[in-house]
Amino acid sequence: MSEVQDNVVPHTKVRTLREAIRKVQLGETERSEVVVELQDSEKARLELLAEELQDVFKEIPDDDDQFSLQIIAGSRPRFWVDVTSYVSVGGDRKTYRFLKDTRLGLTVILETANVDDMADCLTEYIAERILEREKALEGDWLNNRLRDIAVDRYGEGKKAKRAGAFGLWLAVALAFVLGISVSFVGLVGYAWFANPLG
Repeated sequence: MSEVQDNVVPHTKVRTLREAIRKVQLGETERSEVVVELQDSEKARLELLAEELQDVFKEIPDDDDQFSLQIIAGSRPRFWVDVTSYVSVGGDRKTYRFLKDTRLGLTVILETANVDDMADCLTEYIAERILEREKALEGDWLNNRLRDIAVDRYGEGKKAKRAGAFGLWLAVALAFVLGISVSFVGLVGYAWFANPLG
């Protein structure tokens, strides 16, 4: 005995094309209502998760804009945590799936039916991301500070080099003047002793 498909109306029951079209339209409407109900139930589960995280969201620093933290409706509603990570509801409509899109593809971070476990996982993820950002900012600050120190030292080194060069030229000039003075005194002394006046 063959099964009848949902969208195919048995030939014996259809009397007119209008009735057949109406029956097919009713079937499509019922299926779309089921899809909308499923989407609404998924969205409701994601809203429940978002409510669990409200206190965490309030503690995120105001200047940290890396988190989306919003539910985007669609064929499959998603709770976006940041640009690459989101939570969706699994095929059983009960399981939360925390997914991250990486260079290696979509990675499942956690799959659980327990809203508390998922909220804990998201809290840790958000904390890790905040710490990573702080480390990056500290690294930038440290690099800038080291660059400033190097510029200061290079600048002081340049000044010292200039001062050292000036000192060297001064010493050479003094030695030259001293050498000429000694030579002059020596010549006068030689002339004095070589040709005595008397």
